Amino acid sequence: MGKDIKKRVLLTGSLGQIGSELAFALADRYGAENIVTSDVREDSHGILEGAGTFTELDVLVKTDFDSIVRDNGIDTIYHLAALLSAVAEEKPQMAWEINMEGLVNALEVSKENGCSLFVPSSIGAFGPDTPLDNTPQDTIMRPHSMYGVTKVSGELLCDYYHMRFGVDTRGVRFPGIISSKTLPGGGTTDYAVEIYYHAILYGSYTCCLKAGTSLDMMYMPDAIKASIDIMEADAASLKHRNAFNVTAMHFDPEVIAAEIRKHIPEFTMDYEIDTVRQAIAESWPNYMDDSAARKEWGWLPEYDLPRMTVDMLKELGERYGRGELEL
Repeated sequence: MGKDIKKRVLLTGSLGQIGSELAFALADRYGAENIVTSDVREDSHGILEGAGTFTELDVLVKTDFDSIVRDNGIDTIYHLAALLSAVAEEKPQMAWEINMEGLVNALEVSKENGCSLFVPSSIGAFGPDTPLDNTPQDTIMRPHSMYGVTKVSGELLCDYYHMRFGVDTRGVRFPGIISSKTLPGGGTTDYAVEIYYHAILYGSYTCCLKAGTSLDMMYMPDAIKASIDIMEADAASLKHRNAFNVTAMHFDPEVIAAEIRKHIPEFTMDYEIDTVRQAIAESWPNYMDDSAARKEWGWLPEYDLPRMTVDMLKELGERYGRGELEL
């Protein structure tokens, strides 16, 4: 699979943590001329320059959504527009509106225009009653956060549109995502990105989660790889279309701090617990079983914690040297 695959892609939420990097990967794979990036706000800093054609889109306005798809001959939609977990707890009604009404519009537009649709889910879809260790692909899902509620609802809705209307819906349950290029936007696992920035900038970090709070994580290159691979997979091989567990590593704050100290021995960390994020984190899996994704479409991550740490510190160190690193 590669550039011989022809797609016309619309990416929503393009200025978010994943979207801002996925946009360039899609442009590289399918050609920038075949990519339309979008977000509710203007790309005033040119973040997506070179990653296709940018257009402003409020996913709650279905007529605009539909017009962009029709006018650009779109056949594949990556729908990333959403509020993340910590922000969603502060603004639950807004989270429901954006995460669910926006998804309904994406599904309707996909149905009406014959588009394939990628919708990411999350470990946030699980809850405290879910087995925390080696969390099964199919298991009890009763989340205690609004973000989680919208993710479970979204998974079911995508399943429904596939079964009822034949929409080619696909998705994965992402763990925490760590990036050397883009700061997170209000998620519970943000500390795992911030700790690297603070290690380079200040040599210390105050963690918002308790020591021993283990969570699944993934380096951004693997998240991008999973997003593209599942959309290029043979549909006949997919039993679980819309919510594949995918993961690459799991650790708690002490483990990641110890890995950083292998490269920055003087690094120190203390704690100031965010009770909202801590409660959310404790309801999420320690690590997921992603054997279904490995079996059905060949999922295989490339980064573990040591390899990611080397790459993160190298990338951030180079940005710091150029005067580009800031929080």
